[in-house]
Amino acid sequence: MGFHKLSLTGRALKLLSQREHSRLELERKLAPHVEEGEDLGAVLDALEAKNFINPERVAQSVLYRRSSKLGTSRVLQELRSKGLDDDTVRAAAEQLKDTEHARAWEVWQRKFGEVPATPQERMKQMRFLASRGFGGEVVNKVVR
Repeated sequence: MGFHKLSLTGRALKLLSQREHSRLELERKLAPHVEEGEDLGAVLDALEAKNFINPERVAQSVLYRRSSKLGTSRVLQELRSKGLDDDTVRAAAEQLKDTEHARAWEVWQRKFGEVPATPQERMKQMRFLASRGFGGEVVNKVVR
């Protein structure tokens, strides 16, 4: 009989069963599979109405998966790239603010674990933390 083709809704639910996706992510992933007469917008509206697409859950999922490795600015950048609204991103920033120093310390401890011996080593450690999205003030405190 051949290969069974998944409907757009079926594809979306399959993606959502793997992890939380924002509307924009689903739109990007499903767009290549839209065929004539199919309405991707309507499919996504229906999933949103049933709370299968939920921006707060997407944000919490990203915070849970990424905040132990990345600084606030990189996590927020990831949330924005998923098309989440400003309020959701702002709420996530509030959540991350208090743990920034502890998270930077953890990342530094895992990667280096010892105080830099030379100014060059110190700069290398600072660049590493900055590249992970940790703020300058926090990076200075951790590497000192």
